[in-house]
Amino acid sequence: MAKDAVKLSVLRGLSSAITNDLVDKGRTPAGELTDEETLALIRRQVKQRKDSIEQFTTGGREDLAADEKTELSYLEVYLPQMMAADEVAKIVEAKKAELGITDAKDKGKLMAEIMKDLKGKAEGTDVKNAVDSLF
Repeated sequence: MAKDAVKLSVLRGLSSAITNDLVDKGRTPAGELTDEETLALIRRQVKQRKDSIEQFTTGGREDLAADEKTELSYLEVYLPQMMAADEVAKIVEAKKAELGITDAKDKGKLMAEIMKDLKGKAEGTDVKNAVDSLF
């Protein structure tokens, strides 16, 4: 029962965030977000939970971190599956070769191109780690 209450709370919070986003965009609360806008909003919610988990863990509040992890698990259900880190690494290597990048000073350019290609398909930290490992 307690998990159902947490799930209900997360879904209500998500619904409220959607309504707030609609109003921020100058639309009526009864309007709809596009699929891309909705996914971006859910990603922001997920990022907030991950940041909270990190801060609570650092602060020694494992009880609060556990609550955030539970909420995170309910939100992640609505996101598409992200690429594995090894898949990201292969794409990064291919893009590096395609762009002819040989110098570490062009890491930003490589990162920007890959993030454009993999938007919503890969975690930014995985992309950054793959790029950093090449230089």
